[in-house]
Amino acid sequence: MKILNKTILVLMAVTAISLTSCKKDDGGGGGGSAGAGTIVAKVDGNNFTSLEIASYASISSGNGATTVIIQGSDASGKAIMIGINGGFDGPGTYEISDTNVFVNSTYIEIDVNNPQNAQSWSAPYEGSGVVGEIKVSEKTDTNIKGTFHYTAKNVNGDQSLKNITDGSFDLNFK
Repeated sequence: MKILNKTILVLMAVTAISLTSCKKDDGGGGGGSAGAGTIVAKVDGNNFTSLEIASYASISSGNGATTVIIQGSDASGKAIMIGINGGFDGPGTYEISDTNVFVNSTYIEIDVNNPQNAQSWSAPYEGSGVVGEIKVSEKTDTNIKGTFHYTAKNVNGDQSLKNITDGSFDLNFK
């Protein structure tokens, strides 16, 4: 549980200090296959679908910078968290790269029988280069849709990688 708390604190810290992010000027692509209120992806080829009740997006602005946080959890203790910190400016492609830590994502597995055995995989990571992207295809006052993919590295010591592919989200802002 301490590791999960540290991961959340790190994400909150990055969000708080972020000022900019890289964005390509394309339209953000298609909206993906996520149902309303959910995040879907393949994690090393295995399906992940968040519960609508445990999924949300938030948007905040301050000092001329806008941050979007996207998060969803399933019933077995798995979660995906995505942050576009301080440089969100609407639909487009946001690159996940070690040269831009303000766009990031984390995949978490919590052992519900032993929560202290939580594992986290984060992207980007040192020396990773470009490891993925988030494509926001639609953003309204109440909703955000898009797709994502990335490779993340275990932050708990074993250095394993997780490939998150075919990801998409369709979430209301809360």
